[in-house]
Amino acid sequence: MIDHLGFSVPDLARATEFYLKALAPLGIVIVMEVSAEQTGEGAAIGFGYGGKPFFWIGEGFHAAGDQHIHVAFAVKSRAEVDAFYQAALAAGGKDNGAPGLRPHYHANYYGATFAGMTKRDTIARGCIAAARSCKAPASAPVFSPW
Repeated sequence: MIDHLGFSVPDLARATEFYLKALAPLGIVIVMEVSAEQTGEGAAIGFGYGGKPFFWIGEGFHAAGDQHIHVAFAVKSRAEVDAFYQAALAAGGKDNGAPGLRPHYHANYYGATFAGMTKRDTIARGCIAAARSCKAPASAPVFSPW
């Protein structure tokens, strides 16, 4: 299952205004805003509902000719994250972050990233092996703008 996706936009303020209006009939609202300081690159806006952002837009994180889309898959365990990452590298993907905890997202966020054949960023995310989802505690919202 796809957990979340995100892409860069040329004008974050205009894109935010557009998606606020376009997504309103679906009940999708801004769930999280992440600053450039938090991402280490550019600001991002996470849209979703029920406290879970699943549609991200952000300031240009890469050079104009190197824009990408970010897709994250939800998995059931850390072992699946590890296996997915290893399979992707064996298939020709490029490492973009080895499997491990990402506590800056939340305490149980375990993920790995790689770039596939199209240079797009892909991430598998999971929690403890027995977990079926990776929900953060209410006090620690999930975010991964890329």
